[in-house]
Amino acid sequence: MTAHHRVIFDTDIGTDVDDILALGVLLGSGEVKIEGITTVYADVDIRTRMVQKVLQLKGRDDIPVHTGIGKPLLNRDPIYWPGHEGIGLIDVDDDRPESGRQTAVEFLVRHVRENPGEITLLAVGPLTNVAAAITIDPEFTSNLKRLVIMGGRINTSESTWGPAEHNIKCDPEAAHIVFNAATNVELIPLDVTLRVLIRQDDVDRLNAAGTPLHRAIADQVARYPGFVQRGGNTFLHDPLAAMAVIQPELLSWTPYAIQVELNGTITRAMTVAMPPTDDRPVNARVAMDLDVDASERAVIQRLSN
Repeated sequence: MTAHHRVIFDTDIGTDVDDILALGVLLGSGEVKIEGITTVYADVDIRTRMVQKVLQLKGRDDIPVHTGIGKPLLNRDPIYWPGHEGIGLIDVDDDRPESGRQTAVEFLVRHVRENPGEITLLAVGPLTNVAAAITIDPEFTSNLKRLVIMGGRINTSESTWGPAEHNIKCDPEAAHIVFNAATNVELIPLDVTLRVLIRQDDVDRLNAAGTPLHRAIADQVARYPGFVQRGGNTFLHDPLAAMAVIQPELLSWTPYAIQVELNGTITRAMTVAMPPTDDRPVNARVAMDLDVDASERAVIQRLSN
């Protein structure tokens, strides 16, 4: 299959197992050429090592990995770090493959500038690297082919976690910069990602595939506290965003003017979606519905490749 999606994957791999699942989807999709992977937020060195180990297991040492920014732009909020990141995947005795010599932000700015209109940036973590790239190059988002973001929640009326989604909450100022600068965001919020799951049967299928990478991904899912606490299933947040790159027709899209609340005592980091007007133009199309069964099947099929 000919690759026609040239993708940079910006990830906070490690906290939730959905990042490694999204990377598995990209690696299992012949339509995708991964041109680089950048890590972001908290202990970015561990995150980079996790990415490098996944690529080693797949035999894809040709993909450059670049370490990004660990702290939020203004550092107003405490770093979220559960502490189980990398357990079962990386080991102190692992070789540390040479990562990209450039920082993540340097790589993003250079690679997008040199390939205008060609690169899809899939950002599934806090938007710190993306915002930093925008501050260096104001043309950064307009030079992208697509900017696909997993983050936010539009309908907060039934949320038990409050109005702010994790990726936006970890660096609201960065998200504010991105949504103010971009006119071409494709946003995959919790409204759709909370409807798609990986289950124990799917983990068994990955184990049965038998390759080192499949076994490692299955093990990471089985170890993930959220998978255990929910009795053998967890959400496919980031893999759904990866599928949105490849098969956007799986989702139904609504145009919105998105802003990020920075100052509310209760609503800080909330993604506020408003109908567009002449004075408030569209800056994102937002996935508000999807084909649940087809999306789950597509994710598992690509993970199994």
